[in-house]
Amino acid sequence: MVLKPLTYAAGYVSGFFRGFIRGFRGESVVPEPLTYAAAGVDIDAADRATEGIRGLARRTFDEHVLAGIGSFGAAYSLAGKRLAEPVLVSSADGVGTKLKVAFTAREHGTVGQCLVNHCVNDIAVQGAEPLFFLDYFSAGRLDPGVVESVVGGISRACFENGVALIGGETAEMPDIYRDGEYDLAGFIVGAAEHQDLLLGSRVREGSRLIGLASNGLHTNGYSLARKALFEVGGFRVDERRPELGRTVGAELLRVHRSYLKPLRALREADLLQAAAHVTGGGIPDNTPRMLPEGLRARIRGGAWPVPAVFGLIQELGGVEDEEMRRTFNMGLGMIVCVPRDGVGKALEILASIGERAFDVGVVEAGPRGVVYDS
Repeated sequence: MVLKPLTYAAGYVSGFFRGFIRGFRGESVVPEPLTYAAAGVDIDAADRATEGIRGLARRTFDEHVLAGIGSFGAAYSLAGKRLAEPVLVSSADGVGTKLKVAFTAREHGTVGQCLVNHCVNDIAVQGAEPLFFLDYFSAGRLDPGVVESVVGGISRACFENGVALIGGETAEMPDIYRDGEYDLAGFIVGAAEHQDLLLGSRVREGSRLIGLASNGLHTNGYSLARKALFEVGGFRVDERRPELGRTVGAELLRVHRSYLKPLRALREADLLQAAAHVTGGGIPDNTPRMLPEGLRARIRGGAWPVPAVFGLIQELGGVEDEEMRRTFNMGLGMIVCVPRDGVGKALEILASIGERAFDVGVVEAGPRGVVYDS
């Protein structure tokens, strides 16, 4: 008796044993037809997810969107923008391991908002008004409900920031991600008048620094935060902590704030010299990015209230002050630079639009960097 070749179809054990028995009996072995779904990619689920996305995206469209979801490429017209010397400003980012908290809490609505607001802030600090946004969502297995929840958050933040969600990619990639997990990235394009770009040239010695309040971690430092809170502290995502006034999960999933409105208000009042989005690297690493050579920022420690979550992380993890400052925003999501004689007016404008803002320091001569007055 001759054993005939066996066919092992896409890792299906039951198919393997059926083929083995048939081969052992001398029967011919006909491979079972493979499908994309059998290989782990469900095109129907992708279609259902995309259909849900279409409506969410359309609510963000304006008259400038010529082609959006469903086209091979999105088209956006600059007609009517009235820019004499337009400059396009772009950025791309993600939300990091904040996603791990969303997976555990099974709460997917806020991470999409975080993604958009983070990207909006990154171009707003250079004086740009956002135009359009594209997203990238990939998972081992697409769950249309999860996709719609994430993209719903993206759509909500796009609408709030006046940004058109005109395209993106939704990919199902088996064997790349664990069950129930996904990755998320965003891409934004904005425009500014060339002469209005904020590139640090307006900053002067003596300029004042105003900090705009964050509402927590935003999208940075989550690997350290998760280790301190979940591994060392042993907290659960649904555990309510009195010092936080909410559950740990709700605290960590708070939406990364958009600062487009306060930056726009200061710019329109001709008070905005420069701005720094406080993300990874904290105040020490981000503030110098808005300063020219030969100038540094002197920050007054204690000039603003630090949210309780940072103290909890530091206490549980025994994290040193310098490490905290370089990992987290410590309560300031944005630092803006205004003229020395304009700080009072700037604070008045910010208060009038409900912005919590603090006079936190000054620009002085010295090697570009940040020094703290404790």
